[in-house]
Amino acid sequence: MHQTGNSIKLLTGNAHPKLAEAVASRLGIALTPCHVSKFLSLETSVQIHSSVRDEDVFILQSPSPPDVNDHLMELLIMISACKTASAKRITAVIPCYPYARQDKKDKSRAPITAKLVANLLAVAGADHVITMDLHASQIQGFFDIPVDNLFSEPSMMQYIKQEVDGWRDAIIVSPDAGGAKRATALADQLNLDFALINRKRRRDMAASMTLPTVPPTPTGSEYGSDHGHDDESAIVEKMELLVGDVRGKVCILIDDMVDTGHTVRLAAGVLRDNGASEVYALISHGLLSDTTMDNLRDLPVKKLIVTNSIDQTERVQACGGLLETIDIAPVIAESIRRTHNGESISALFRPHEGW
Repeated sequence: MHQTGNSIKLLTGNAHPKLAEAVASRLGIALTPCHVSKFLSLETSVQIHSSVRDEDVFILQSPSPPDVNDHLMELLIMISACKTASAKRITAVIPCYPYARQDKKDKSRAPITAKLVANLLAVAGADHVITMDLHASQIQGFFDIPVDNLFSEPSMMQYIKQEVDGWRDAIIVSPDAGGAKRATALADQLNLDFALINRKRRRDMAASMTLPTVPPTPTGSEYGSDHGHDDESAIVEKMELLVGDVRGKVCILIDDMVDTGHTVRLAAGVLRDNGASEVYALISHGLLSDTTMDNLRDLPVKKLIVTNSIDQTERVQACGGLLETIDIAPVIAESIRRTHNGESISALFRPHEGW
């Protein structure tokens, strides 16, 4: 086994210090002292209070609402500061990759912002990126530096086996065609059936005739393939069960991201209309915009389970027992350890191996 001659230095910004502390504890190290604040001009200030010269530096930052842009800027400045301080290698650990849903040019003049973020990280001085459950795996191709895309699938499997009553008779459901591969992989691992919901969209011409000349900018929309509609209020969405029999079964919805909860609400409603006994929603990243807390509490699901790639402490309390989290600190800590020691990351996700 190859051993580097330097030590691990773990830094974090203001996005998710609790996760960074948990990862540091798993690694048996202390967080490198780092103060991230703002000047009166609102420019970001970064001060690293320990030498990182010739060290293996890992910067853990998971940009999240409502301060996505501030968190991203903190990450870029910390990378640049470590680069100019002669760090041997700098790895950006980004559990929830920002702007991941803007990964393609799906309409005229649309920016591919996920590619821009990749360029920013590389120019700032990152040598390596570790992330988790990318919205689209091809985002790895936006980089000219190594990218490790971790998976929450093993953690979700463990949760299902331990917390979902009657899971052996459950069915894994994808709320749209884009998530079918993710859902079928989990269904195969658990030896469960799979169901697919078809999502239809059509423009309500009567509604669009009454829209103002300049439509309002959509906020908090759960976008993937539907991101970028100019007048979302004129779009009528309908879901229908396309594949699978859910009658009398526990349904487990699988998706990579939840923001407004709109997709989960529609999908859970369809499943209940088709006779599902209970509905669980397992989501990799819970963006959960603050403006949707009331709606989340009314979701027609027994549990909404997300990873702690984004800090959910306040939201768990606000949702009154509906929201639960899966801890990803162990897999992130182990990926950092393996990266530092030159070991395989993919071995983490092979059967009968792990952390």
